[in-house]
Amino acid sequence: MTSKRHIVFNITLILLPWFSVLFLGKRSIKRFSLAGLIIVLFEMITQMIGQKRNWWVFFDKPKSFLRYLVPFSIGPYMPMSMWMLKLSYGNLKKFLLLNAIADGVFAFPGVKILKKLKIADLYRLNGLQFFLYLFSKALLLYGVQYFGVEKKTIQK
Repeated sequence: MTSKRHIVFNITLILLPWFSVLFLGKRSIKRFSLAGLIIVLFEMITQMIGQKRNWWVFFDKPKSFLRYLVPFSIGPYMPMSMWMLKLSYGNLKKFLLLNAIADGVFAFPGVKILKKLKIADLYRLNGLQFFLYLFSKALLLYGVQYFGVEKKTIQK
């Protein structure tokens, strides 16, 4: 059964990042939302693989993909992807640096906080491997925006 602590955590994890989208601007939301959505779908697929391979463990039982992993995808992942693109699109070095900082904060102190709150912990991955797992999607996000969305817009 899911604890109250976990329910509050999931609601906060979903709502807080989406409030920041209000400050993103309508043009930026339209421009970057497709790439953000694609990366979230990709992230959900890799999360299913990670769950089957026990890369991480959630402390509340029973295991549920919707209850544990989806809030991480629809909560911070899409708004953060759109913010990263807005703040640094056009400057790949800046984009990679911002992603490295954000992914590093989540992979190292973020996972420790999740463990202290008895929400989740890494099981078959160490902190560096988890960081690389997160950071590997940064180039994919940039590539989807550049080759997928921007090229189609230019061609029209």
